[in-house]
Amino acid sequence: MVRRLIQLYSGLVLYGVSTAMFVRADLGADPWNVFHLGVARIFSLNIGMVMILVGALVLLLWIPLRQRPGLGTVSNVVVLGLAADAALAVMPPMESLVARGVLLAAAVAVNAIATGMYIGAGFGAGPRDGLMTGIHARTGWSVRSIRTAIEVTVLLAGWAMGGTFGVGTVLYALTIGPLIQLCLPWFRAPSPMVAGAVQAGHHS
Repeated sequence: MVRRLIQLYSGLVLYGVSTAMFVRADLGADPWNVFHLGVARIFSLNIGMVMILVGALVLLLWIPLRQRPGLGTVSNVVVLGLAADAALAVMPPMESLVARGVLLAAAVAVNAIATGMYIGAGFGAGPRDGLMTGIHARTGWSVRSIRTAIEVTVLLAGWAMGGTFGVGTVLYALTIGPLIQLCLPWFRAPSPMVAGAVQAGHHS
């Protein structure tokens, strides 16, 4: 349980940090943050507060999918925004295009790993990823296809509101689905039944 809790909150903090990395790379935010930045621009709010508010609203979309929120879901709504604002406060803007390009590539990788960590901890997906896993459970469609469709939808909405769009946005939208599908098995916590069977095997 302790390991899973550490994995959950480490993943959530890393996700918030990846958000700050996208913003500081300034080569185009990931699609959800194009949306967050667009909302922040319209309502003059910081991105962390927008992430918290949007996360809470997205939970409403869980109702028709019959998804149940868990500790990870509630923690996601709060921790992502706080971590993003904290990371932005200590991460200075970058001038070098090479440095920004490296930061962008790292942000995509950190985002995928962070997603695998907090979903794999087994405390419930975050509001946005709950849409992905909920649709997958209800339809059987691939995680890759669902995630890509969601990313493209929020990207267009955010761009229409003036969110930052760039090469990083396209890179993220095209690669995050396959990367999450790759990372999820690394961090998936075994069920109590499986864990018990493994433990019994060690004693026998």
